[in-house]
Amino acid sequence: MNQKYTKEEHLKGYKLIKYLFEKGTWNKKYPLAMVYCPSPEFLETHKVGVSVSKKIFKHAVDRNRIKRLLRECFRLHKNELNNTFTTSHLLMIVYNGKDKKIPAFKELESCYLKLLEKIKSSD
Repeated sequence: MNQKYTKEEHLKGYKLIKYLFEKGTWNKKYPLAMVYCPSPEFLETHKVGVSVSKKIFKHAVDRNRIKRLLRECFRLHKNELNNTFTTSHLLMIVYNGKDKKIPAFKELESCYLKLLEKIKSSD
């Protein structure tokens, strides 16, 4: 399977993000949260966005580092995501940790996988 995070997989646009937050289901596994919903019929792939709180991480370089780590988690574990969702979905991965230090990749990765398992078991 292709392990790139392609342009088609980026969640962009006010209407899609608004649709996601209105119709989406939240699942949390500290320090991550994920809101997801089935995508409209015209979308064929999963669309994923990431978000980090500006309130906790004041510097953009720190927020961008965490977002890069979260996108890397998604990219490396696309197969697990496809096993969790059979149809295309809109997803937003939110980092809501209270520590002001940047988390390690392994910590985020294990939390992301546990979150996918939690979603799979709840559906």
